[in-house]
Amino acid sequence: MSRDPMPPHQLAREDESDDALFYAGPRLVTHIDDATIAALTQVYRERLRPSSAVLDLMSSWISHLPEAVTYSRVAGLGMNRAELEANPRLDDFAVHDLNATPSLPYPDESFDAVLNAVSVQYLTRPVEVFAEVARVLRPGGEHLVAVSHRVFPTKAIALFRTLPPDERPGVVAAYFRRSGAFEEPTLLDRSPPGADPLWVVCAVRRGGGEVRRA
Repeated sequence: MSRDPMPPHQLAREDESDDALFYAGPRLVTHIDDATIAALTQVYRERLRPSSAVLDLMSSWISHLPEAVTYSRVAGLGMNRAELEANPRLDDFAVHDLNATPSLPYPDESFDAVLNAVSVQYLTRPVEVFAEVARVLRPGGEHLVAVSHRVFPTKAIALFRTLPPDERPGVVAAYFRRSGAFEEPTLLDRSPPGADPLWVVCAVRRGGGEVRRA
């Protein structure tokens, strides 16, 4: 499977120090406003089947999943243990730095859906991570990547710092295409009036063939 990497200068950050230092302290805050959180929860309500196995990638203390829906498993992968321990929706979690090690600590075809809520801008090896997401998804499983306009500017990659917010979903679509493991992505614009913008880029894992580890 051919994976087209991104040019290194597009993935550069102002702060290239160890991410573990930046995320050492818990941040029990939200990064989009309440109306936008509600819009994202509605997307999950529409797209995720009850009883699905779900991976919340780059997770924190809240997963934005609808409270009334039961899933067979909600796993979280993030950088701060205290944040993950505070997340009531997680059945299990792993503290894991995807920029240091883009491989995911899960067996092949473990999940029906993988979520990433307003954190994709911090990935420095995104194509490798997206290929790994495909590996842990079951054939026909979906990766949903939510994008808004706020970033930690020193840790966001150059592409996300320099592009206008409404062009950033196109970067995510490029990650899907370059990974070589997904059907053509689709874009949902669920931006609430007068609130933070919300774009969700979704793509389904191709079925039938082997998805090799990045």
